[in-house]
Amino acid sequence: MASSARPSRPVYSEGKAENSLTKAYLVAYNVSQMLGWSAILFIVINYVLTKNTVVLVYREVEPILQVCQTAAVLEIIHSMAGLVKSNWIITAFQVYSRVFLLWGVVWSVPATQNGVSVILWLSAWTIAEVIRYAYYFFSLLPGPVPHLLVWCRYTFFIILYPIGVTGELMTVFNALPYVKETRLYSIELPNPWNCSFSYYYYLCFMVISYLPVFPQLYLHMFRQRKKVLGGALDRLRKTQ
Repeated sequence: MASSARPSRPVYSEGKAENSLTKAYLVAYNVSQMLGWSAILFIVINYVLTKNTVVLVYREVEPILQVCQTAAVLEIIHSMAGLVKSNWIITAFQVYSRVFLLWGVVWSVPATQNGVSVILWLSAWTIAEVIRYAYYFFSLLPGPVPHLLVWCRYTFFIILYPIGVTGELMTVFNALPYVKETRLYSIELPNPWNCSFSYYYYLCFMVISYLPVFPQLYLHMFRQRKKVLGGALDRLRKTQ
């Protein structure tokens, strides 16, 4: 799933928020991710403008994309360790869905890397993450987050989220024939463990799981948008 449905602002556990080392680490993490995703965005734009095509663009960003997205696993640890007050289960689901697509589908089935579907989720992820990590970075600093950044954080998802999910689903669908034919990562009987596993049907299950989860996360972000941007508008009116 596109991971735009995250807590509106990082909230730090009491006591740990004042820990300068913890704050320095979180600043470094968010800045590193922001720069990494910005580099991906630059490479994608430069490639498309110079080559006039999106074919093979994934190969240009694959190494840095794998590093940045896999590093997001740390956000699960942040939640579990209490560095931020966010639901680690929701965070884990969102991070897993992306890491799984990256390694379990795109890396495992190279034929999916050249499809139009890749540029859909790649563009959506990249733009959303640049905004998100910039937002989190400013949230760690004294003073308010720049209003333009807040607006982008709670507006761009309206377009990016559906685009990202559409691209993710298309990519999984593109991988299904290869996975079924080669029985990739599947375990068949007989075997010493006396169990079987079909990676093909697991991918089908992942696709089906989007149906109930996506609407909930999407509507959650609209509620967050109303809460954040609506509240800001009300405060502005009161000052006039």
